[in-house]
Amino acid sequence: MPRILLGVCGGIAAYKALEVTRLATKAGHSVRVVCTEAATRFVGTASFAAITGAPVLITEWEPDPLRGAFPGDPPPEHAPLSHLALVERADAYVIAPATAQTLAKLAGGQADNLLTAAALACRRPMIVAPAMNHAMYEHPATQANLDALRARGVIVLEPGTGPLGSPGEFGIGRLPEPAEILAAVEAVLAAAPRDLDGLGVLVTAGGTREPIDAVRFVGNRSSGRMGLAIAAAAERRGASVTLVAANVSIPRPPGIEYVDVETTAQLAAACDAHFDAADVLIMAAAVADYAPAAPHAGKLKKDQTGEELTLRLERTQDVLSGLAARRRADQMLVGFAAEHGDGALAYGREKLSRKNLDAVVVNDIGGTGIGFDAADNEVWIVTEGDERHVPRAPKDEIAEAILDAVLNRRSSNELKVRD
Repeated sequence: MPRILLGVCGGIAAYKALEVTRLATKAGHSVRVVCTEAATRFVGTASFAAITGAPVLITEWEPDPLRGAFPGDPPPEHAPLSHLALVERADAYVIAPATAQTLAKLAGGQADNLLTAAALACRRPMIVAPAMNHAMYEHPATQANLDALRARGVIVLEPGTGPLGSPGEFGIGRLPEPAEILAAVEAVLAAAPRDLDGLGVLVTAGGTREPIDAVRFVGNRSSGRMGLAIAAAAERRGASVTLVAANVSIPRPPGIEYVDVETTAQLAAACDAHFDAADVLIMAAAVADYAPAAPHAGKLKKDQTGEELTLRLERTQDVLSGLAARRRADQMLVGFAAEHGDGALAYGREKLSRKNLDAVVVNDIGGTGIGFDAADNEVWIVTEGDERHVPRAPKDEIAEAILDAVLNRRSSNELKVRD
């Protein structure tokens, strides 16, 4: 589901932004809206909120109930900076209408409100649709500002010619029709390359559970947040993503194929079924190393077990090693090593070699507020000849760093093949 960030400036044409929003959501796009304070004098924020199903933001000082997420996406657990979070998650940023004042700010790199700050932080395709009086539009200063924006890669939609806001005025400066604006945005989205376009990514998330009886199990504290963050980031960057979810109950991002499993054996079977179609496997799930040798078919009662219950545990299959043994030369495999205390990094290096992996993500679960069932993480990304430390950050930012490492490693492997 493409995510469009719409910026609305204060001009008479602001009412048309409502129709742009309606058409975009009807077309299946997820839309967030930011307004300048002046825009609210022309159109109410409640109308945008009703259409998008998301709050409208005006300043960086107001809290965002969705914490930077778009409709349909699970919000992060922390409150990020709005101007950064919104454009990081958006696939395109369109400012319509863009007034002469805002164009001047954008050309000068000013960031004095949420709309312009988001523009300065934007690394996605940006589109502006100027709308103003013809004298203002034709002024050399405005034309110079538009030229500066075009030179930086901003897409400028040409305004229409016709009756203007003031009675009796006629000329260039009309905001393009909403359908034209949406068509331009969709053309940009269709043409914009994403760095994971064409890749199949298989991700595992959560923690497997091995039954003791019908109601009890041997398990772990993994919530699946890290794996879901990786899957969501990969989908945003263009990948076709399949996520094998082991007992994951937190909200799920859209645009991803989900396969639900409970046990290690089920996870292994799901990975085996989808592995051949994957270019990249990221094994973020916490897979049980041991399972009860003889799970009870019903519920064990106290009067059956006495004062003590003895369980005999057997090793589960090593899912990642099994997949690595039959990998193709062009496949990438990323493992995780959740360790505690000294020696974590050394174990990650050993796991990288022993399991024939391209990367191992090492995290020390002994830290406070990181690791299992936490919003943040701190990791080392270990590859052959390189170790990158990613300081404590929200898991969606850790996910981006992991995918960056995957791309770097993939590029390095392709160079070796060509050499």
